[in-house]
Amino acid sequence: MRVPTLSAGLLAASLLLPSLAMADAASRLAERLTVNGRAMPVERVSETPLAGFFEVRLETGETFYSNAEGSHFLVGDLFENTEAGLVNLTEQARNAERAARLAAVPKAERVIFRGAETPQATLAVFTDTTCPYCRQFHEEVPRLNEMGIGVHYLAFPRAGMNSPGARQLQQVWCAANPSEALSAAKREEALAGATDCDNPVEAQYHLGMELGVQGTPAIVLPDGRLVPGYVPAERLASMLGLNDR
Repeated sequence: MRVPTLSAGLLAASLLLPSLAMADAASRLAERLTVNGRAMPVERVSETPLAGFFEVRLETGETFYSNAEGSHFLVGDLFENTEAGLVNLTEQARNAERAARLAAVPKAERVIFRGAETPQATLAVFTDTTCPYCRQFHEEVPRLNEMGIGVHYLAFPRAGMNSPGARQLQQVWCAANPSEALSAAKREEALAGATDCDNPVEAQYHLGMELGVQGTPAIVLPDGRLVPGYVPAERLASMLGLNDR
């Protein structure tokens, strides 16, 4: 009776060893990765389906691939060739991280338009009050709400934190009713509120840059896909798999 038990133990150990070896290799790579003699600011190192190569994520947000020794790099997206077609594994990882980081933003730090009913899906939208296409998108929000799509706005002053847009966004987030203030700003009405409250505008601006936002509006779907620019309500509903209501 002891032989099967011993065999099972050896089998478990044999399956565990390669996994431990890969984890150890990833840890060593993260500790010793250098370029031109300088240590790289590695945030994490992960295994990939590509034998002998690891995904390296830097603290700057950049991603590339390296062999275990750190002697050879691959820069670009990694694709899996499946029967259904090419699958961008790098973009899938970006989407998952984007969704996770946005989920960590407290609701109290968002300007929310959810509609009268519980949304079937929610969009996170980086916005700027000085952006014409953001104003155009905001006109679609009532229709989106009617179709069961909530909109959670985050701040992204596209001209930087010293811009008039940043000041307006701070006024919005400091207002007693941020949703009303945001709608007023998008109608190009002057805001008279303060900007010196404890607001998340600068933090959200940096978050947007880290997540790949380059302009506004920047729409993030629930699965983390980033859709840049203005998109009509009906098309967004189609992308979310929701029927018009």
